Amino acid sequence: MTALSVPVDEEERPSEFVEALARGLAVLECFDGTHLEMTLSEVAQRVGTSPAAARRSLITLAALGYVGQSGKRFHLTPKVMSLGSAFYFSARMDEILLPELRHVVETFGDASSVATLDGHDVIYVAHFSVQRARRASAVVGARYPAHATSLGRVLLAALPDPELDRYFETVRPVPLTSKTVTNREELRRLVYKVRELGYATTVDQLDYGITALAVPIRHGGATIAALNSSGYSGLVTADQLVAGRLPELRMAASRLAEATARFPVLASVLKGR
Repeated sequence: MTALSVPVDEEERPSEFVEALARGLAVLECFDGTHLEMTLSEVAQRVGTSPAAARRSLITLAALGYVGQSGKRFHLTPKVMSLGSAFYFSARMDEILLPELRHVVETFGDASSVATLDGHDVIYVAHFSVQRARRASAVVGARYPAHATSLGRVLLAALPDPELDRYFETVRPVPLTSKTVTNREELRRLVYKVRELGYATTVDQLDYGITALAVPIRHGGATIAALNSSGYSGLVTADQLVAGRLPELRMAASRLAEATARFPVLASVLKGR
């Protein structure tokens, strides 16, 4: 099974959809923390395309300066960061999101993040932390399976039933720790529970040592992102997070919702539009 594929289902593609551009972006996305360098055949396998098509994309991206090559292995170049920074600054992430995350961390310590849903994953769009331990990194741009994060479960709970059904029909949950819930029926039950409660908690699901609490950020009546506060398992329990942090986290989410209402570009990018 390939790890990635060219995005957008064929039946959902607009008439002017450019296949080559989509494939080139998929090639960029196939590089990550565990795939820093890859051969041509490895890139093709990750993207789910032929070696010839992958080669054309890599040659184009190399000519544009986004991909470099060392022997037979390809890697991203720093120029790729310009794509993410353009989004980050145009959406005014530092100005709008980070002050609230700092407030959450100043109040409770530990770490706080904002993420959006992209397919089966969450993407971290803002993060602030005082933590120093070695653990799954929540840096801006990081992607993690939605089923294993409090942020992801909040975002899944906000999906309309048809979209949630499609998620469970297509997702193949992977165990990231021995405690990660991978049974789809159990995950569905947990997501329904999040709908009922209005928040999600996870313990050692994404990585050992992470206990997290997340709430939705809403705009125009719809959930556009999720906000969390996390601590070390063993030092804080899920129940303690709910009892001690939930009211303030909900107020922080409300303030972020008000901020996005004043900046339509931010609301649009969080919605994925």
